[in-house]
Amino acid sequence: MPWQNASGSIQWSIIIPAHNEADRILPHLRSITTFLRDRGQPFEILVVDDGSTDDTAAVVESLASSTPEIQLLRAPLRQGKGAAVRRGMSAAIGRLQLFTDADGATPIQELTRLEQAMVEGADVAIGSRSLASRLPDYAVQTRWYRTILSYLFNTLIRERGLSGIADTQCGFKLFRQTVATDLFGVSTINGYGFDVELLYVAKQRGYRIAEIPVNWAHQPGSKFRVIRDGFAMLRELAVIRQNWTKGYYVDPSHPRDFHPAPVSRLGLPPQ
Repeated sequence: MPWQNASGSIQWSIIIPAHNEADRILPHLRSITTFLRDRGQPFEILVVDDGSTDDTAAVVESLASSTPEIQLLRAPLRQGKGAAVRRGMSAAIGRLQLFTDADGATPIQELTRLEQAMVEGADVAIGSRSLASRLPDYAVQTRWYRTILSYLFNTLIRERGLSGIADTQCGFKLFRQTVATDLFGVSTINGYGFDVELLYVAKQRGYRIAEIPVNWAHQPGSKFRVIRDGFAMLRELAVIRQNWTKGYYVDPSHPRDFHPAPVSRLGLPPQ
């Protein structure tokens, strides 16, 4: 069971999608647990095992036996990162809900930056390697091919109508509970393109999105394959665009407005 306060409420839900992460997930889980326990706020960690064929489940269960905040959700077959995050979000009960990659490429300590954006009124706060790479006080250690692919993909996304966001794919995104319920309730993309779909829907529904620079470091053992997954994301982008055109994502109860985090507040030059 997650650690709860006297009122029985959970402040933080941390969702971690995991596919064959037995060799990488343990340090990140321990870091998250220590960080949130030190803050003294009730939390839960939901690890969604996306059809792993290694010892991911056994590793997580071993730590969970002594760490009641950790829960394991298992899918017998691999469905994709988007599906895993969606399942975790549907089970989460925290007031604020973060999904983070299993490798810990973005340290959990960066959560404080996203939390501050929430305090300032954001509905969704997303980590950004692109913004961080332009600032002297941040470290972004990435592979050259990821940089090129990210630039090309985000350029294409902007041309297709999702402007104002420099990095859609960083695996470190925070949502208010009600917003997560709304967005993931209509999401359909199971693969890596699910981030884009969420941001498309958030834009359509007028949620305030804050893009926040975060420290990030490439971790060996990435499951992302440039050619295979790159083409899959392009196909998913076409599906998202089709859904957008058909009005699938429109919710009349929300105003159609988009509020990216002010560039001036981040100390960046205007684009």
